[in-house]
Amino acid sequence: MIINHYDERELHAAFGIGMSDVEGLGVGAGWGRVEVGGASTAHQHDETEFFVIVAGRGEFVVDGRRYPAEPGVLALFEPFETHVLENTGDTDLVFLTQYWRDPGRALTSAGNQDRLAFGDRPVFVFSTPPTPNGDLHLGHLSGPYLGADAYVRFQRLNGARAWHLTGSDDYQSYVVGAARAEGRTPAETAAHYSDEIRRTLALMDIVPDQYTVTGTEPEYRDGLRDFFSRLVASGRISVAERDALFDAETGDYLYEVDISGGCPGCGGGTGGNICEECGEPNTVADLTDPVSRLSDGAPVRAPQARWTLPLGDFGTEVAEHHRAGRVPARLRELAARLFARPSLDIPVTHPASWGVTPAEGAGSGTDGQVIWVWPEMSYGFLHGVQALGGRLGEKWRADDPGPEWKIVHFFGYDNSFYHSVLYPVLYRLAHPGWRPDIDYHVNEFYLLEGAKFSTSRRHAVWGKEILGPDSVDAVRYFLCRTRPEEERTDFRRAAYARTVQDTLIGGWQRWLTGLGERIDGQYGGNAPDAGIWTPEHSAFLARLGDRLTAVTGALRADGFSLNRAAAELDGLVEDVLRFSRLESRTAGDPGWASETRTAIALELAAARLLAQTAAPLMPRFAARLAGALGLPEPTEWPTIVELVPPGSAIGLADAVFFRPDAPEGSGEGSGSGSGSGEER
Repeated sequence: MIINHYDERELHAAFGIGMSDVEGLGVGAGWGRVEVGGASTAHQHDETEFFVIVAGRGEFVVDGRRYPAEPGVLALFEPFETHVLENTGDTDLVFLTQYWRDPGRALTSAGNQDRLAFGDRPVFVFSTPPTPNGDLHLGHLSGPYLGADAYVRFQRLNGARAWHLTGSDDYQSYVVGAARAEGRTPAETAAHYSDEIRRTLALMDIVPDQYTVTGTEPEYRDGLRDFFSRLVASGRISVAERDALFDAETGDYLYEVDISGGCPGCGGGTGGNICEECGEPNTVADLTDPVSRLSDGAPVRAPQARWTLPLGDFGTEVAEHHRAGRVPARLRELAARLFARPSLDIPVTHPASWGVTPAEGAGSGTDGQVIWVWPEMSYGFLHGVQALGGRLGEKWRADDPGPEWKIVHFFGYDNSFYHSVLYPVLYRLAHPGWRPDIDYHVNEFYLLEGAKFSTSRRHAVWGKEILGPDSVDAVRYFLCRTRPEEERTDFRRAAYARTVQDTLIGGWQRWLTGLGERIDGQYGGNAPDAGIWTPEHSAFLARLGDRLTAVTGALRADGFSLNRAAAELDGLVEDVLRFSRLESRTAGDPGWASETRTAIALELAAARLLAQTAAPLMPRFAARLAGALGLPEPTEWPTIVELVPPGSAIGLADAVFFRPDAPEGSGEGSGSGSGSGEER
């Protein structure tokens, strides 16, 4: 017999709360205590675990959903469910826990799509707002914008309430640089390129649900000032005088677009404030061998008062945030590197005439300064949610973000510091009661013919050059296959042309056309019913099921990868081509007519599955293929492999899904910034 009593004197710190061990039960066990106002840290593990509440009151937060915790309640957590226990009462919250490993249960949970479903939670998927200092090229399109679009399409097919939000980052200093070069005002430049960007996105079949134009959006400036005032009211942001650099001839304050030098982190060349190579921020004054882009004189160092955040004080909070969502190791490593610095003080305002001035400017010694556009963006995301909600009839508020919100960010690695380190701290300061649930998806640089996309060197393939009704599916497919998800990859025009000709036309199109011709010739253009099945037939059906499982895993929230999803679509077509070749040996033999019908029905099932699973990546192709099979455009993600209903009119023989590569657009474009892997 074992009797164990709860004893607060035996508690030790673990998971952000007090824990003690109970020995001898044959499984892991212990007592836990959450103090008033406290909460355990978010975490997940491979063990199955349950809590029994014995005293106090609070709430369980499991994968973003809330459940009451009170005496007599038992809560079991499946493997890999992220769970938190919050004390919302006025006494200690005490519980007993037991946990154990069950490999079979863990494997089932890891592959369970329902575990990752968002239910009724609103899912806000953000792609980094592009800088309107130029149009979009393939380096931009391959990263956050294609990723966010495909992610939202997949989630909607699975019943999620998901929306794609982005916009025009009007107050970037790079807009001022472009305006200066083009002889326009910053506002004119931003408006012109913002419109061009929207048109290019539409050519890519990317139509965001919310496109916030920060320079003209109603209530945006007032909302941003209120957000900044919340930061100031937290007491953690204050005016500090630190060294800055100024142009030797004009006396202008130098940052971002107007300064370059050596990165204090990696030593490589960098612009002001962020290094695209190592991802670390700089304060400009710490650049080695700085060079002004306004004149030839060496920049002058002088003190400058600015509103400043001691970001280095928040390493623990950022680590806690990173344990709560999907945060790739690349981002966690960057955070560890940054918080290993002796200090990490980040100015959040800068002297400039283009931008939004904080309400606290007068009398603070920061007159003539604007809120730095990167901290501004953290508010811009919240404002976008509010604006979207206003159109949908939802009461989402930028000044009161909800705990049920699920946020997903897509961005380039050069924006990683802002999204995954700076913004969580700003949200904690502005909204201390909110613990945002954020997943992060980061891409590396996409090169062009082995070198960075570059506006100044006219080394780019612009969206409008290559995108058109006949090419958009091929472009989306090729970018899905080659986008730089884990390492830098390369767009080569010759490789794109070969892929279109050999894979999409010579593989996909040829199979579908041939299938249609066989159906026209043998079955009068209508889908045959399956007849007798051979072991090869049932094995092929199982193989299609494996492909469905694999492409689902490549698109779901935890393992999202367009590289893998596109590869699985290729694999599906390769499987059916092999199957078709093998079955063709008896296709003309009347003695095997029933089995031949089954083989054709299975090829049609493969075509149907291709239409369904290609929808997030290649929506136009998916709709055309479904129509050629006599089916409606896919609106639900498949969970099984189905035959095409017998008798359906099949229009594959005359359908053209892909055409040889040829430039389709205007051929004109100019640069855009926004952290998409381009030399400026």
